[in-house]
Amino acid sequence: MLLRLIVRDFVIVDRLELEFTGGFGALTGETGAGKSILVDALSLALGERADAAVVRSGAERAEISAEFDVTAGSGLETWLRAADFDVDSCLLRRVVDNAGRSRAYINGAAATLGQLREVADFLADIHGQNAHHSLLRSDAQRGLLDTHAGAQLLASEVAVGYGAWRKAREAREAAEKDVEATVRERELLEWQVKELVALGFDIADWQETEQEHRRLGNANALLEGAGLALSALEEGDAASLPVLQHAGAKLSELTGFDPALGEAAQLFESALIQLEESALALRRYQDRLELDPARLKELDNRIDAVTQMARKHRRAPEELPALLQDLQGRLAELTLRADPAALAERERKTESVFRELGKKLSQQRAKTAKALSAAVTAGMQELAMAGGRFEIALVALPEGSSSGLENVEFLVSANAGQPLRPLAKVASGGELSRIGLALQVIASQANPAGTLIFDEVDVGIGGRVAEIVGRMLRELGKSRQVLCVTHLPQVAAQAHWQWSIAKQTRNGVTTSSVSVLDPEARVGEIARMLGGEKITDTTRRHAAEMLGLA
Repeated sequence: MLLRLIVRDFVIVDRLELEFTGGFGALTGETGAGKSILVDALSLALGERADAAVVRSGAERAEISAEFDVTAGSGLETWLRAADFDVDSCLLRRVVDNAGRSRAYINGAAATLGQLREVADFLADIHGQNAHHSLLRSDAQRGLLDTHAGAQLLASEVAVGYGAWRKAREAREAAEKDVEATVRERELLEWQVKELVALGFDIADWQETEQEHRRLGNANALLEGAGLALSALEEGDAASLPVLQHAGAKLSELTGFDPALGEAAQLFESALIQLEESALALRRYQDRLELDPARLKELDNRIDAVTQMARKHRRAPEELPALLQDLQGRLAELTLRADPAALAERERKTESVFRELGKKLSQQRAKTAKALSAAVTAGMQELAMAGGRFEIALVALPEGSSSGLENVEFLVSANAGQPLRPLAKVASGGELSRIGLALQVIASQANPAGTLIFDEVDVGIGGRVAEIVGRMLRELGKSRQVLCVTHLPQVAAQAHWQWSIAKQTRNGVTTSSVSVLDPEARVGEIARMLGGEKITDTTRRHAAEMLGLA
């Protein structure tokens, strides 16, 4: 549920801080007062694209913050944990500067627009004032059905399966068309793979080879350096170790006369031990290190072979294993191309996977289409379309497509006795509004979002139908937070609570403000919506009666 919305310097809003409650809330006000601007601001917080035009004139940036509650164990909490965000609450923040640059945050941590859109699926579902027009598009019809069926993931898997089948078919067809070129490329790859395999390159061995080569190549210098150090310590007339050993023994003897020498004697002895161990290590090193011209020549040859192979393929030596893997993969593909039976088998398998997934999707669609058709047909009877029918047709596609094994088509009969025809061809503007509203309200019942927002979706209806729409939204508000921007008093009167949005101009600057309406103020606002500028006692009584009946 949406708890709080803070809007700063957005379009004509300088600053608004709104706290929301549950149930069905109506947002009303004069045309152009900025009612839909609040919906636009929330849409921005939920990941909609933004540009510099949303920043209020004269301001440096627009900022929107929307806070939602988090229910323990909910899908929202799981998503937040998986994305490494705090889970105590869900605070979305969006900043857009006057150059059009945008930044997004979730619970104070930087987030991507993709993450905002992902988390938005758990938070709010916004139905715009032109949403019913999108129902004329076949992709929107299919998307609504799949969403209502909870089959979005399966639909994605079907699209992937279709892509794999199509790729396998194209590979078979390409192989059949260009056999000679495939054979030539395969022969070249076989030779290259054979060379690389024969080289037997291994990165760990290569590093050891380079290290050993450096050691043997500098053996003379290494032996000379070790000998010089050893001579300075214990060999020759100038050897220091015997002199130091004698001095150490003398210091140790003198500590018996003055214990104050003890610390210096211990340090001297420790240094002497280190020098003696160094001399031992130098002798061992001299014994181990040998001049081995034959081994050095062998290493030279190995390094030369690897370097030439790397130069031949224009790669670094360390990249040769990856190159071999790539060539082997390509060779396997060409080997498969040379085997029509294997290509045909792969095509058959990928088609089988696609069709199996497609059947599962078709079953879910068929089950949901039947239930949704019945529910929308029932809604049409309530919305002054008595005798009208709505049906979701699944038109089989023998070859299938990335969207499945059928096309989804919304059919409607607006009046009793009329045949079902495509929605785009038979619905008038008013009929389309009512059918679209019925679809949106019914489909919203299956939406996981805790907040449902309807932005002037009641355009094109009025009278008794508007009252029915209001009751539908009020019923929906018993289990969900519902916000509705409306011009219709019949809809607003059914709301559990109501806000009024007004526009004012001060010092040449236009801004919007929001007022929370108490029962008496609601009577005045409903009366305004009923009677326009001149509000009579009769209009107020009518408004009070409407609110009382709700």
